[in-house]
Amino acid sequence: MAVGVENWPKIYPIAGVKLGVAAAGVKYANRNDVVLVEVAEGSQVAGVFTQNAFCAAPVTLAKESLAIEDMSKRSVRYFLVNSGNANACTGQAGIAAAKQTMQTVADCTGVIPQAVLPFSTGVIGELLPADKISAAIPEAINSLCEQNWLEAAKTIMTTDTRPKGASIRVEVDGQVFHVTGIAKGSGMIRPNMATMLGYVATDLKISREVLQNLSAYAANKSFNRITIDGDTSTNDACMLVATGLSSAPALTDSDGAYFERVRDAIVQVYQSLSQQIVRDGEGATKFVTVNVAGGVNNDECLQVAYSVAHSPLVKTALFASDPNWGRIVAAIGYAGIPDLDDTKVKVSLDDVAIVTDGGRASSYTEEAGQEVFNKEAFSINIHLGRGAAQETIWTSDLSHQYVTINAEYRT
Repeated sequence: MAVGVENWPKIYPIAGVKLGVAAAGVKYANRNDVVLVEVAEGSQVAGVFTQNAFCAAPVTLAKESLAIEDMSKRSVRYFLVNSGNANACTGQAGIAAAKQTMQTVADCTGVIPQAVLPFSTGVIGELLPADKISAAIPEAINSLCEQNWLEAAKTIMTTDTRPKGASIRVEVDGQVFHVTGIAKGSGMIRPNMATMLGYVATDLKISREVLQNLSAYAANKSFNRITIDGDTSTNDACMLVATGLSSAPALTDSDGAYFERVRDAIVQVYQSLSQQIVRDGEGATKFVTVNVAGGVNNDECLQVAYSVAHSPLVKTALFASDPNWGRIVAAIGYAGIPDLDDTKVKVSLDDVAIVTDGGRASSYTEEAGQEVFNKEAFSINIHLGRGAAQETIWTSDLSHQYVTINAEYRT
């Protein structure tokens, strides 16, 4: 189950990026579960990772490789991704297993192991079957091509019901560049990354420092603004690659009109991918935008937004299409905002006012609220009446199917 119609977009291949897939039998026989992404020599790579203290072995190794300052040892050439096993909470044995697969790619391609970044997604607490993955790497190498974005998106799926991709072509002063990405994620989704993997690439030439700034900014405007169930995973990663093979001008400064155009293009792809994750949330039937304005600062806007989005009572009301707006008000009230004046708080569903002056809006009718809640997608708009800050997050409902999926995940 997912919200909206599945719509795989037109994909613009990225010069300097090739993707290959293979079946290793990590969890299921006869299903592709390994992706190898090759990036051109000289590409810049940046990323953001989970903030869970139990970060998985591949996350630890990928972060270590990206932190190397010696560029002769830091040039990233491959991403190796597997589904079906998270290789998380597996100790030194998990580190050794991930390194084995990195070494296999290195041996097959002639790069150093540090040039291979590993990524895993699946069940936590089970050791990565390194031998199976290593055996499948030649098949993945043989299938490398620039057009394999859809196959790669399908291969990294776990409880996802649909592949997730986004791609745009941008023209600036007669010069063209592209931004294309894929992601996976459906459950264990919460800000500060989640059980999601994302891979976005552009053919622009972007300096290392600027790319890292763009990576962090785009993640904060997208993947760090979604929540399905409030759980932060052990394996989250979102990588941004710049191959530099476009004829468009290089980006070396984090300011100016050109920087803003590039930044907005990258954010557009990130937000599309992150919103596709929410729409495909485990058992999701609703896609809800929570807008909070009028805060003293952004943090308290987010505090209120997540209080509403994480409330089991709000989420089950969404699933039931029940405009029980009192649950929304209660979640705002217990969000922990100091000295919140309830008489200044305003709440609406789309453009239907439900709360003003500390009570039910005089214009509100149950029929109007029901009409909004019957929609697959709508917004909850909250104004705190305290300042000028504002934030937006995206969330889903909590359905019977969510419980079923997660109760039966390992069976």
